[in-house]
Amino acid sequence: MRPYGLEAEQRREPLGVGERCPRLSWKLESDRRGAAQSAYQITAAERAADLDDPDRLVWDTGRRSSGDGLLVPWDGPALRSATRYHWRVRVWDETGAQAGAAQSWFETGLLHRDDWTAVWIGRDPALLPHVDPPADEDLPSPPLASPPLYLRREFHLARQPLRARLYATARGVYEPRLNGARVGDVELAPGWTEYHRRLQYQTYDVTDLLRPGANVVAAIVGDGWWCGYVGFDPRRPAQHYGDRPAFLAQLVLDFADGSRQVVATDGNWTERPGAIRAADLLMGEYVDHRQHVPGWDLPGVAGFRPVAVLDTAPGPLVAEPDHPIRVTRTVAPVEIRRRGPGRYVVDFGQNLVGRVRLTVRAATAGHRIVLRHAEMLADGELYVDNLRRARATDVYVTGGDPVEVFEPRFTYHGFRYLEVADHPGELRLSDVVARVLHNDTPWTGWFECSDPVVNQLQSNIAWGQRGNFVAVPTDCPQRDERLGWLADAQIFAPTAGRNADVSAFLARWLRDVVDGQDADGAFRDVAPVVTLGREAAPAWGDAGVIIPWYLWRVYGDRRVLERGFDAMRAWVDHVHRHNPDLRWRNRTGNSYGDWLQVDVTTPRDVLATAYFAHSTQLVAQAAEVLGRHDEAEQLRDLHARIRAAFVDSYVGDDGTVEGGTQTAYLLALAFGLLPQRLVPAAVEHLAADIEKRGHRLTTGFVGVALLCPVLADHGRADLAYALLHQDRYPSWGYSIRHGATTIWERWDGWTEHAGFQSPKMNSFNHYSLGSVGDWLFGRVAGIDQTPSSVAYRELLLRPLPGGRLTWARAEQETARGRVACGWSMSDGRITVTVTVPPGSTAVLQIPTPDPGSVCENDAPAAGRPGVLGVEPFAAGVSLRLTSGRYTLTATAPDVVP
Repeated sequence: MRPYGLEAEQRREPLGVGERCPRLSWKLESDRRGAAQSAYQITAAERAADLDDPDRLVWDTGRRSSGDGLLVPWDGPALRSATRYHWRVRVWDETGAQAGAAQSWFETGLLHRDDWTAVWIGRDPALLPHVDPPADEDLPSPPLASPPLYLRREFHLARQPLRARLYATARGVYEPRLNGARVGDVELAPGWTEYHRRLQYQTYDVTDLLRPGANVVAAIVGDGWWCGYVGFDPRRPAQHYGDRPAFLAQLVLDFADGSRQVVATDGNWTERPGAIRAADLLMGEYVDHRQHVPGWDLPGVAGFRPVAVLDTAPGPLVAEPDHPIRVTRTVAPVEIRRRGPGRYVVDFGQNLVGRVRLTVRAATAGHRIVLRHAEMLADGELYVDNLRRARATDVYVTGGDPVEVFEPRFTYHGFRYLEVADHPGELRLSDVVARVLHNDTPWTGWFECSDPVVNQLQSNIAWGQRGNFVAVPTDCPQRDERLGWLADAQIFAPTAGRNADVSAFLARWLRDVVDGQDADGAFRDVAPVVTLGREAAPAWGDAGVIIPWYLWRVYGDRRVLERGFDAMRAWVDHVHRHNPDLRWRNRTGNSYGDWLQVDVTTPRDVLATAYFAHSTQLVAQAAEVLGRHDEAEQLRDLHARIRAAFVDSYVGDDGTVEGGTQTAYLLALAFGLLPQRLVPAAVEHLAADIEKRGHRLTTGFVGVALLCPVLADHGRADLAYALLHQDRYPSWGYSIRHGATTIWERWDGWTEHAGFQSPKMNSFNHYSLGSVGDWLFGRVAGIDQTPSSVAYRELLLRPLPGGRLTWARAEQETARGRVACGWSMSDGRITVTVTVPPGSTAVLQIPTPDPGSVCENDAPAAGRPGVLGVEPFAAGVSLRLTSGRYTLTATAPDVVP
């Protein structure tokens, strides 16, 4: 048994940790059945070699009895700023014998405000007046603000530093450079947060980029979210943050003799416009290569003017706590079609988010090439009506070099198709690629089955997640919106956590959710708040409760609950205060209901009251976890009264729920709001509605996540599979049959009978309706956990054969280690293979027609190592397993209900 996957603050080998007491984690793996950790020891030192010298350790936990390696808080001496700490974990197995060990490191950021000596710098309007970009029909109107900043500072080094770190951020977005080279691979830094409350800085190791003699530290800074177009407000949002970009950085150089040199942003820096004439996240980027100054970020370049010192206070700086935005892959085009002289339409075969890299050959100086982006085609041309005010247009003016490569820096687009206009010469497949861009959350999940359509659905879900996890969990990546909608995030979070480790990403964004809460306790519909200032709608504001609880259950992140509990409680109190009769009808914000439901209307107060009950129940559970037992009791009592009010107001004696929609029944069943005696009848009403519609759904954003899970958990997996395999409108299969490679915003984004939906709201990359992905992992493949489990300590592996599937399997890298579950059916036999990591136990349930069916092959009988016992359940065989890999075969039914 050995530890692996060591993390500090949920990241591997992080630079610039801002927590004073970071939490350390590791996972376990073993080929031996029954392996488990019984104790651990953590040691830490400032040099890796010192981990072997007890006298030079800065922290030694000693041997601690524990089966966990999950988010162990640093309780050693206070950490120093800008210091690397190497740490080693040693584990003992279930017999008390010493097992494996592993080591890693983390590095602290600038932990104290007085660590900063830098000041904010930017363009001096007196020395360099406003310069509009070239008048061009392809740029937004009114013109964008001044061109991005090209900043530089030359300095001298007498000798090579032993270590060098660049700490940098911007009011805007920036790219750091040092001696002519780009620093790091982070994109669109510092990301988007509630800037008035938190502005993130990044830490870069630049030791290898420095040299004795003259050096230049530089940066390009664009508008970004700070002062560019944000959301669907047609105005530039100076009223939100600021009206011009700025830069803050300090380069800290440590030498072998213990001395230190700091080069910080101050009045000694210089600036001028460069090749990027305009850049906006929504509108696009305009680059004139004729304006490029060769070697502008190398020593000895003239023509730059002094900067202005804009602010001497660093402001609310925090170290970046999660995985940054990066380019994670490159996608080649599958087809290029000529549409006229010099005009081409490029198909990348996949709706994606990012930008393109274009290679131009033998163009004369001043030749202008226009790149336009779209998700769909209409009659062979780009369909851009659904972009609304977002121009999604990049312009490149050539400089006359034999070969030039254009790739924007400070914009991104959602697209599958690219139009290249006025291209000189023939555009070849090798001349253009798409660069996929998103927060680089580690991909941890994999699902596959025998049905290619379901596999395409999983691919569509994954691509939607990549494309919309850009700085914040956005609703869409292409049009003039791209906001952090709360309902979308809470509905999709369980699916997102199957595909990737989103623990740090969502925890960081939750701080924006809390920052947006008003004095009355109301969350907002979006975070950060740049629009929609009134209280959040039901299911939207509830994300402020649901996501913290989700992060606790899936990742064991207790700190999220500790830091967020008061806000969670304030939200429930807000709803209660304005709805003393316990039916949530007042202060419902924009009250979106079951957004984009099909041909039905779920009563808004039914949905709202169900969520009121659900959030109250979760806050009660959170209070219990945190030891706030009196509050937990109060909230449990409130939940019971809301539940009773729901039944009294909306539930009939025959199990009907007001509105009679699929979502109305799903909410009542999923949130446990019905008396047990009425549950079978409610399930029958739900099933009847689906059947009478020819196995079609009517659910919108809110209901869709509950649809297949509720049906499967109440004995109607046949209907869940019928909906999964449906390819008539409305269904997941319908969009796939018509070429979808991401999840659409609406079921009727495009239909055979009506064409495109209204361009006022029609995204073809929206993850909300892809929330079925959680069910694919959790029930189709079978990876789940018991209701009382935290971070997959108690696995519930219950594969559910059905539909037209003959096999399915999934793997998931959980907080404790790798879990796998897969099944196949052949010749009346079902074979299930599972992997359980050390530190977890599992209940494996295999559906068979005869609970007494004999398990064969590698199936251990009761009493053999690794098996705690055998317990039959109504539909088949149930085994209790500890760590290890198991393959079991049993008699399978012809049709599994």
